[in-house]
Amino acid sequence: MAARGIQHGDRVLVHGRNSAALFETMWATWMLGAVLVPTNFRLTPTEVTYLAKSSGAVAHIFDDAFPEHAAAAREAFAPGLEVTIGAGALTWEALTESDPLNAPAEVDRDHPAWFFYTSGTTGHPKAAVLTHSQMAFVVTNHLCDLMPGTTERDVSLVLAPLSHGAGIHALTQVARGAASVLPQGERFDIDDAWRLVARHRITNMFTVPTILTMLTRDASVDRYDHSSLRYVIYAGAPMYRTDQLHALEKLGPVLVQYFGLGEVTGNITVLPPHMHLDPDVPVGTCGYARTGMEIAIVDGEICVRGPAVFSGYHDNPDANAKAFAGGWFHTGDLGHLDARGFLFITGRASDMYISGGSNVYPREIEEALLLHPDVREACVVGVPDAKWGEVGIAVIVMAPGAASCDEAALRAHLEGRIARYKTPSRFVMWAELPKSGYGKVAKRAVLERLLSIDRTV
Repeated sequence: MAARGIQHGDRVLVHGRNSAALFETMWATWMLGAVLVPTNFRLTPTEVTYLAKSSGAVAHIFDDAFPEHAAAAREAFAPGLEVTIGAGALTWEALTESDPLNAPAEVDRDHPAWFFYTSGTTGHPKAAVLTHSQMAFVVTNHLCDLMPGTTERDVSLVLAPLSHGAGIHALTQVARGAASVLPQGERFDIDDAWRLVARHRITNMFTVPTILTMLTRDASVDRYDHSSLRYVIYAGAPMYRTDQLHALEKLGPVLVQYFGLGEVTGNITVLPPHMHLDPDVPVGTCGYARTGMEIAIVDGEICVRGPAVFSGYHDNPDANAKAFAGGWFHTGDLGHLDARGFLFITGRASDMYISGGSNVYPREIEEALLLHPDVREACVVGVPDAKWGEVGIAVIVMAPGAASCDEAALRAHLEGRIARYKTPSRFVMWAELPKSGYGKVAKRAVLERLLSIDRTV
């Protein structure tokens, strides 16, 4: 890369499936003092094109499974260097045959290391600039709070794209000389995941609640030995209590929850293993403040400050002014702290809707619905209503083998569990909920589908 003109401060866009090539490109980029711009391989050509252009990447490295993505990005923003992982005119494999650099470039502690793109639930994604000093703190903090005692004897299973949270998690393994295992298949395979856990004696893995629930509710969890697990770390979305208890029953006291955003690189709260079943720990909390971090509730919004907070959004002064108002980073999540410092998330500010003048937080309703034995998943969204301003619609996925549960039964179930004004106006049954590339329920997609099905919504 250096021989082909990539210099200190240049942005290098990488779009590919999880592989050694993708991971090693991280290190090559940082050795040059360049900035890594990884993308989720599940993005469309149009979405990747936007990231290439907005980041100003002078080098594009594409997996050969995505020729349309590469062509679209090239047409919109021609790079100085284009490399293909696999077949192509200039391949990543060919670049690795060059003489290696013996020493890394000098970089300032506040120099950008990573453009961590937000998921873009509203508008275009924004590039959160992660610096070298921030990343050093995050890696140290992960080792301190999420997986203490990690050594070269540990082995980690990678179950999510290395372009985002799983990539940060993998860096912590490198810091301690621990191995990372990449499944070979492109699609998530539950049986294969448990097979790898048993074969490699996996000690830790990072995932999201949706995937963790799938892993622990599948029959294969009982077919393989997973006694080697010490830490099963989940983040990215709240995990329902019923799913937590089931996972604890299957895996034992190994669950570690953390709450964080890309902008704070996961470093807001932690709920360690011993607290998941501690009767003195309040149910529903996502934990307490991570080492070195501070949390404040400002007008109902969760705000944070400390050395894990990013330096700002790339080329977006308006977003920075809003995000850092008052000297705190505003997460966009709503919540509250109890007297002991445990944090509770009530939902995203964008998820809340106002019905008849009262604020309604979908998460509270979803938690109540999931207490029904026949409900596997629940998603509540607010829609316009002529009388109340907004009302809720609950989309339900039934548990396997459950009999169809009618609306009357669900309303009766919610009676006494939530206030009547919070009860959804309608209930609909779907076979599955749309998910993002990170396994989260895509609420915008749920709303769009509801609108397309029923124009009276």
